[in-house]
Amino acid sequence: MGFEKEHIVMLPFMAQGHIIPFLSLAKQIQQSTNFSITIATTPLNIKSLQSTISSASSNHNNIHLAELPFCSSDHDLPPNTETTENLPLSKMINFLVASLSLEPPARRLITDIIKREGRPPLCLISDVFFGWATDLANSLGTVNVSFTTGGAYGTAAYTSIWLNLPHRSASSEYFTVPGFPEHGRFHISQLNPFVRAADGTESWSKFFQPQISGSTKSFGWLCNTVEEIEPLGLDVLRDNLKLPVWCIGPLIPNDALKNSSTLDLKVSRQRAGKEMGSSAEKCLEWLDSQGSNSVIYISFGSQNTISATQMMELAVGLEESGKPFVWVIRPPVGFDLKGEFKAEWLPNGFEERMSKRKQGLLVHNWAPQLEILSHKSTGFFVSHCGWNSVMESLSQGVPIVGWPLAGEQAYNSKMLVEEMGVSVELTRGVQSNIGWKEVKEVIDLVMDESGNGGEMRKNAGEIKKKIRGSIGDNDGDQGKEKGSSVKAMEDFVASLLSKKQDLAKIN
Repeated sequence: MGFEKEHIVMLPFMAQGHIIPFLSLAKQIQQSTNFSITIATTPLNIKSLQSTISSASSNHNNIHLAELPFCSSDHDLPPNTETTENLPLSKMINFLVASLSLEPPARRLITDIIKREGRPPLCLISDVFFGWATDLANSLGTVNVSFTTGGAYGTAAYTSIWLNLPHRSASSEYFTVPGFPEHGRFHISQLNPFVRAADGTESWSKFFQPQISGSTKSFGWLCNTVEEIEPLGLDVLRDNLKLPVWCIGPLIPNDALKNSSTLDLKVSRQRAGKEMGSSAEKCLEWLDSQGSNSVIYISFGSQNTISATQMMELAVGLEESGKPFVWVIRPPVGFDLKGEFKAEWLPNGFEERMSKRKQGLLVHNWAPQLEILSHKSTGFFVSHCGWNSVMESLSQGVPIVGWPLAGEQAYNSKMLVEEMGVSVELTRGVQSNIGWKEVKEVIDLVMDESGNGGEMRKNAGEIKKKIRGSIGDNDGDQGKEKGSSVKAMEDFVASLLSKKQDLAKIN
C-alpha cells in the first residue's frame, strides 16, 4: 500500500496489559502502511517502551515516542507510580482519575504536530478508558478511534455493565446484561467489588461512565480479537456500539504464530521488555524433560496474585495431583508484590520437595510465557483470564483453567467456558474459599484426555487454526485468501483515508 506519510498518535492507558498490545498494534499498522506513529505516554512508560523497541531486531523507524508529563504524587499516589503494576487496589481509583490529567499535555502534543506538519494527524488511537480523546480529536480536526485491548465478549460485558449497572435492579444474584441473550445470565460474583457497589454516584462510576461513554462516540473501535472466534461477543459489541468494530488481533509476535514447535526466547523478551536471567532458560530446559501435554502452567498475569490461604491450598492440590507443573509465583495479596517471597506462604519444604521429585518448578515473578505455552510439554494453563494471556494460550492451542481476579476477566472466563468450550473455571476472585481437593479434582478432570480434557484440547486446537488463519497472506503469498485480520486492517486504513477526505471538504 503506498500512502503519503500519514501520522497516527496513540494514547495507551498506563498498564502493562494495555501498553504491550498498543505497541504490537503500532508495529502491525506499520507493516501494512508507511505511516508514522507516535505513542504518547508518561516518562517511565516511555523508558520501558524504549528498551522494548531497542531490543526488537526489526526496523521500527516510524514508531516514535512522546512524553506526556505526569507527577503521581500530585494525585495522592506513591512516587513514580506510572503503571498499575504493584499498585494496591485501594489506590486504583486515584490512578484512574489521575489518567485524566494526560488530556492537556496530549492536546499540546497534537497542536505541536499540527504546527509542524501543517495538518492534523490522520487519527488518534486511544484506550477505551480515555473517552476524553474523542472530544480532543474532534476539536483538533481529526478523529479518535477507540482501541480495546480486551476481547469482544469481555469488552461488551464490561462496557455494558458499567454504562447500565444492570445488577442494581436485579431481584436475585443472577442478572441479564443489555445486549446479551436472556439465557446467558451473569452472576453477582462475576463483578469485582467496585462494580458491585457502584450506583452511578461514587468515584468509580464517575470515572468509567463518562470515559466509556466518550469512547462510544468515537469514529470506530479496534478490537484485539479475531472475527471467527467470538461470534456472540462481536454481535453484542457491534449492536451496542452502532459503530464499526475492526478485529485486528491476534496482537502476538508473528514468530509465535508459525508452526515451529519451540520459540526463541527473544520473543517474550521483546514483548515484555524484560531482561531475562538464567531462570528463563531453566524453565525451557525443565519443560524439555517432561512428556507431551503433561505440564500445568500457572500464572496470574503481571499485576495479580491470590491470597495466602488460596496459595497454600493450590500448592497442596498440585502436590497431591502428582502432575508436573510450572508456577509463576509472587507474594500473596496484602504483601509487597515486588518483595521477597517467604517460604511460609507454601507448605513446609514444598519448593525443595517439588524440585527433588522433578514434579514442579517455581518461577519467581516473571517467566517467558509465550515460550512456555508454545512448548509441546505444556498441557493446560491455570490463568487469571486476562485477555493477552487468553490470546497467547489459544494461539498455541492450549486449553485453560480459569481463575479470574479483576477487570473483565470473569466475563472472559464465562465466554471461554460457555461459548468456546476450551476452559473450566476453578474459582473466582481472591475472597473465595478454595480447598486443595477441588484443585486436585479440576486438575484430574482436565488432564483426562478421554473426557472433558480431551474435548477442551480439541476445541482449543480449532481456535488455534482460526487465529492463525486470520493473519493468512500477511506476507503477500500469491493465491491464498487473505485472512480476516489482514482484511480488517486494510478496511480500517481505507475508512480513515476516506474520512480524512470528508473532513478536508468540510474545512
